[in-house]
Amino acid sequence: MSKPLYSRFNTRVIDIGGVPVGGSNPIRVQSMTNTDTLDTRSTVAQAIRMIDAGCEYVRVAVPGMKEAENLKVIRDVLRKEGFKTPVIADVHFNPAIAELTAHFVEKIRINPGNYIDKKGRMQDAGYWMDNSNYSRELEVLSERLSPLLKICNQNGTAIRIGVNHGSLSERIISRYGDTPKGMVESALEFARICEHHGFGNLVLSLKASNTRIMIQSNRLLVKAMRSEGMDYPLHLGVTEAGAGEDGRLKSAVGIGSLLADGIGDTIRVSITEDPEFEIPVAYGILQATGARITRTEFISCPSCARTLFNIQEAVLNVKEATGHLVGLKIAVMGCIVNGPGEMADADYGYVGGARGKVMLYKGQKVLRKNIPESDAVAELIRLIRENGDWVDPVTQPLS
Repeated sequence: MSKPLYSRFNTRVIDIGGVPVGGSNPIRVQSMTNTDTLDTRSTVAQAIRMIDAGCEYVRVAVPGMKEAENLKVIRDVLRKEGFKTPVIADVHFNPAIAELTAHFVEKIRINPGNYIDKKGRMQDAGYWMDNSNYSRELEVLSERLSPLLKICNQNGTAIRIGVNHGSLSERIISRYGDTPKGMVESALEFARICEHHGFGNLVLSLKASNTRIMIQSNRLLVKAMRSEGMDYPLHLGVTEAGAGEDGRLKSAVGIGSLLADGIGDTIRVSITEDPEFEIPVAYGILQATGARITRTEFISCPSCARTLFNIQEAVLNVKEATGHLVGLKIAVMGCIVNGPGEMADADYGYVGGARGKVMLYKGQKVLRKNIPESDAVAELIRLIRENGDWVDPVTQPLS
């Protein structure tokens, strides 16, 4: 089997409803419902579609107290129907909502902007350059967070400190600007407050719709955490990524770049579509970066004039025959000029050798030569069997 392509930033393990995140656990995939949280039936149905697609954490927006109360109903219905997937409350506007939902969900997401001191807001940025004013607000933040942290400690509820580039406080902006450094400081000051209160069941996230800002912010956050001896798991995502190809490409660039660096413990792909369609994109990004292998990995060349067989058809045939062999990397290459070198880390290779002829590799070693193209897929399967890497595909029962 192929070796991982990256070295992962070592974070602490946080238990979220029996599905731990961080450490050596798989990078978790999550998504968020977009139904009316007061509509129990629609929200439950959508959550089930997300879970069936592979979603490991279901997040639900909780804009008000009525929605918070109904979230408990939604969670109870999911449990009664046999779904144990952890439920996350996404709280934006009111600390009281976070305190209520923390009693019954597995995790809550709060935005640092919820806890600012709204009394005596100063338009003059110089107000926040005064250390005494700055420190006073941090004391207010600590006081306002304290009740929530106590509830979470009592109930084993995790918290995500979710910083968005578009909603930094004026206090942060006055000192650091609307910058990656400001985003990092916004997250870390809350993490320090949590540590002061003895709470460490934290996940951190820094999100932006601009992929460069998102990538730079998370890299800077890891550097800052290392310098302060912190090891909190990181949630990755590009906010408002868009729909269709645009959303998928932006998500792949932002999330994929960090995963390739070994940064990230859970991801959410945010695209303007039904949330169950986010899940395959997420797993595709994980597969492409080698961060979490969930299917067979295929590599193939675009072909050129040196290709002496129908490579497009060959790729389809090889995928159809071996697509269930999770964890294997199989290469289909047009010729022996660049093929063997480009497939250096593949487990098996299917390489054009002469017109209509195929050579089969195990790693970098040629084990079959001059196989007629019509017989090559069957011979590849035989080779995989001989080396103990074959498993029979699971046959779905007739309904």
